Amino acid sequence: MKITGTTIIVGIVGTPIVQVKMPALVNPVFEAKGRDFVHIPIDVKPEGLKAFVETMRNWLNFRGVVVTVPYKQAFVPYLDTLTDRARVLNAVNVIRRDQDGTLHGDAQDGVGFVAALGSKGVKLAGKRVAVVGAGGVATAISYSLGEAGVAEIAIQDVDARKQDLLLSTLRKAFPSIALKSGIASVDGVDVLVNGTPVGMNGDPNLPLPVAVLAGLTSSTVVADVVTMPAVTPFLQFAMDRGCLTQPGVDLAAAQLETLHGFMNVPTV
Repeated sequence: MKITGTTIIVGIVGTPIVQVKMPALVNPVFEAKGRDFVHIPIDVKPEGLKAFVETMRNWLNFRGVVVTVPYKQAFVPYLDTLTDRARVLNAVNVIRRDQDGTLHGDAQDGVGFVAALGSKGVKLAGKRVAVVGAGGVATAISYSLGEAGVAEIAIQDVDARKQDLLLSTLRKAFPSIALKSGIASVDGVDVLVNGTPVGMNGDPNLPLPVAVLAGLTSSTVVADVVTMPAVTPFLQFAMDRGCLTQPGVDLAAAQLETLHGFMNVPTV
């Protein structure tokens, strides 16, 4: 790529950052289309997050960032404006910097997730869904599943406070949806989602006990948000049982246009 003094920078921020695919997906598009932009990975320590926000405000050739784990909720208090969706979810996965240094956040993980499932022919209306996790990405996915008209959502997180908070948020937003605390069984579950980092970068663990996952049948759609490896131990477990699977890279690809559109970055 040709990078000059006029090049505008966008990025993806989190920690660790080695697993992200977005720069490799976006930069060839910028180059092919002659866009004077570059997309970079940004690995920030938790104690440096506040300072990074101030850097963004004052970084004149910086347009914005996609936000990945573990910062989707941590950025919220530092931003100037939030979309209604981000405010309800108390999470963001994209931040735009305007020319005056103001920072604006939105939460689009769930939108991309539902779109990716739709591209595989998965219809969500009336389905029973189980989501492992209650952090930023799992919260956004759960909210969009509610918007898609699912009949039931079960939520399980190792942090009981986060789990209860997400269930409360969903209860207020979607009073007609049946909500369950915990995932004791996957019997009858139409869509099972791992919304946690479990399985990332060689982690051999599964997001649910084997005894629970043993109940998977080929009729269950199984999805993961982890992008590296593309096939996590969780997805491999599901594939071995004949399940239709959706890897995290499909989610990332589905939301490229909307994320960059929010940052006013042309990718097409």
